Amino acid sequence: MSSLGRALGVLRTGSQLVRRGPGRITSRKASDGPHIEPQYRQYPQLTKRQKYEAEFISGAMWFWILWHSWHDPDAVLGHFPWPDASKWTDEELGIPSDEE
Repeated sequence: MSSLGRALGVLRTGSQLVRRGPGRITSRKASDGPHIEPQYRQYPQLTKRQKYEAEFISGAMWFWILWHSWHDPDAVLGHFPWPDASKWTDEELGIPSDEE
């Protein structure tokens, strides 16, 4: 039933447009404020606010990474005990024997 209601609404809107006839075509501009013009092979001109926000966000990101690396190193290094390398044999280490 709801699809029938939607179809009727679309038909009603379409009939209103047909009855009005061709109207005046208007073009709408985004705003009257300043626009950033594209420049060929030049860096974009950033505002001081954009630079401040970028520095703040990147500083917060590095704080987050270093804080959690210091306080939860298992998240980076893994959750397993480190093997004791002194107990490995030469064969396990890939060292050829003296006999060869």
